[in-house]
Amino acid sequence: MASGQPAIQYFRPNSQDGLHVFETTKHDTTQFTDMKVRIGGNFTQDFQGLRHSNTATPVVVDGVNTNQLMGLTNGFNRAMANLNVDAQLADGIRMNLTLYLSSRHHEETWVKGGYIQFDKLLFFHSAVIDNIMKNITIKIGDYELDYGDQHYRRTDGGNAIYNPFVENYIMDEFATEIGGEVYYHHPNGLMVMLGITNGELNPTVVKSAKIDSATQKLNTYAPAFHGKLGFDKQLTSAFRFRLTGSFYAVKSTASNTLFFGDRTGSHYVYVMENTQATVGDNAFSGRYNPQFSQQVTTFMINPFLKYHGLEMLATYEMARGRIITERTRRTAKQYAIDLIYRFPRHRENFWIGGRYNSVTATPPRYGSDITIHRVAASAGWFITRNIMLKAEYTQQQYSDFADTDIRAGGKFNGYIIQASIGF
Repeated sequence: MASGQPAIQYFRPNSQDGLHVFETTKHDTTQFTDMKVRIGGNFTQDFQGLRHSNTATPVVVDGVNTNQLMGLTNGFNRAMANLNVDAQLADGIRMNLTLYLSSRHHEETWVKGGYIQFDKLLFFHSAVIDNIMKNITIKIGDYELDYGDQHYRRTDGGNAIYNPFVENYIMDEFATEIGGEVYYHHPNGLMVMLGITNGELNPTVVKSAKIDSATQKLNTYAPAFHGKLGFDKQLTSAFRFRLTGSFYAVKSTASNTLFFGDRTGSHYVYVMENTQATVGDNAFSGRYNPQFSQQVTTFMINPFLKYHGLEMLATYEMARGRIITERTRRTAKQYAIDLIYRFPRHRENFWIGGRYNSVTATPPRYGSDITIHRVAASAGWFITRNIMLKAEYTQQQYSDFADTDIRAGGKFNGYIIQASIGF
């Protein structure tokens, strides 16, 4: 823990010390003495050198070819910053509030979300409840959904400290919703989580006036359910093994954003965007949104292995969903594998890595699948445990898009250098 910062129970540090931390466990050595407030932050600055091209048929609107790509040059992107407030409210009870101070999607300050986490319920004064809570964690609030494992390593606005690469997956699974999660942790490494939320990023109490094409009835706002089953154990001093399976399901909602919930934006700026694009309105360059805003059922499997400095995180994801004007569901599949080698032994403040990421999906009003492939290579250095510098070379290709789609025959490639601070 950084000098001058209070110790918080069951807390993930915003620094190199937070690497390879997924769900908070029931192991904690922080003794409670009194209420504490910890102020932290993240800052990230990119220098981009990307180029793109396509073969899309011109589509002229008001004298402008909307399929003409934006001209790109080398330069700095908008800096992103987060503010993190963590409070130890009581023994075994902590709170988190995260704010986006500056981002590509929103220049002004936005609240990401906040939650309260219970690892002890001492206020009941019950020995039975105290014994149960030795294996139970309860999270309640407007929080980041624990769907899959990649969201624990993704870049979140100014927080790029956990990500060995510059960007997230092509199909970026991230959303904050209102609800609760209950975790069961077994000492042998088994973990089970069940959660229920409102299924929406932007909740509403206004009755819907839209007709669901599949049911021919007024749209309803059903609860969403998610869960995770996993095993995570340090089998030897050098070898850690983790395997999890996750699901998320909602039948009907005002606007689900599981694949479109990032309020900060991509760190690949303006790639595959046209000449009328703006940095804020076209904030998700290089990503793919399957547009499952009405109904979605998805599951993900994530194996994670770490042997000395060598680590692997893999992803298999299968999602089915639709928008409100569709009667049948479409499919989107995603595969990814990250291979990272960190060195030297015991410090692991340098790394080299590679990523392969692929998405195959059927877009709305398409009769066949499209495919997007990405390969990326990275190298990085934790200058201190709170200061990180990394460089990435990436190449992404788009296949089987309609000739009138700006992504037809599309590709981009190049490098990004990124500096990030977390404390």
